[in-house]
Amino acid sequence: MTFPKPLAEMGPAAASAQRAGFDGMLLTEGGRTAFTAAAAASLGAPGLELSTGVAVAFPRSPMIAAQNAWELNEVSGGRFRLGLGTQVRTHIVRRYGAEFERPGPRLRDYVRAVKACFAGFRGEPLDHHGDFYELTFLNRQWSPGPLEVADPKVDVAAVNPWMLTMAGEVADGVHVHPIGEPGYLRRHVLPCLAEGAIRANRSAGDVDVIVPVNTIVGDTDEQREASRELARASLSFYGSTPNYAFIWDEAGFEGTTERIRAKQKAGDFGGMAAEITDDHLAAFCTEGDWNDLADRLIETYGGTATRLVLYSAGTADPDTLARYGTVAAEISARTATS
Repeated sequence: MTFPKPLAEMGPAAASAQRAGFDGMLLTEGGRTAFTAAAAASLGAPGLELSTGVAVAFPRSPMIAAQNAWELNEVSGGRFRLGLGTQVRTHIVRRYGAEFERPGPRLRDYVRAVKACFAGFRGEPLDHHGDFYELTFLNRQWSPGPLEVADPKVDVAAVNPWMLTMAGEVADGVHVHPIGEPGYLRRHVLPCLAEGAIRANRSAGDVDVIVPVNTIVGDTDEQREASRELARASLSFYGSTPNYAFIWDEAGFEGTTERIRAKQKAGDFGGMAAEITDDHLAAFCTEGDWNDLADRLIETYGGTATRLVLYSAGTADPDTLARYGTVAAEISARTATS
């Protein structure tokens, strides 16, 4: 997982990830767009799997998102996944100038509209009539035309049970939040995906579970302690969001969000990280040395996750990236047939 870099840097960054042993790269939108970064990455590292993880949906029409995904799937040889998310109201309304009402149902309609566009590109009539989007015109002149590969997969980011159920109903995969600890996956993610899949008369196995994992790793106590402090800072950042409070509470850490927000409002960022105890880290992170990290990740997420995203690798220095790549390659080799 990484934020998009300047375009001139994306090709070399993708090539480095590929050489290190990663199967793919997940690009999350911030100040830079994920689509152009994915295009540069695909040209710099042919064969690397790429995904927006996630791109902000509502400021773009479903047709624009579908066209971008279609072209990226073409250039990558069918190795692109379109990951979509709602973001939050402040960003959508005040930064993008777009509508945010009823974000969950809006995203459900958006996914269906994107898939209708894909069908249109393959030559079927464009005929989508939803609560938020109506798409009915696509002549041959304005269609990118069919591809020799399958349609791009469309994934959504989801946290609460309603969104997870919706993902099971209409999406090809779900992006679990980085604080999605194993208990949360069992309590909410898998049951809700199954419920949504049943509504759509398909199997829950049709929906990929894409899980970013927080890791604490090092060969020495000093290295692990440094990794531990980075994890505290990351978890405290996410812990300040009220919508995620139930994840902490259900994991046995009631009031975590409230305490972190109090420190945040006081401008005490060090105090925010200090609210993340060693018990928090044990529940929300996977810890090990470099030789056994793959074992620990497989033990923790085997049978639950379809894809693991090594969250901490995105900001790693080149040597550490190479070590994470070795872990990724080992996990991929050992789980290729499972």
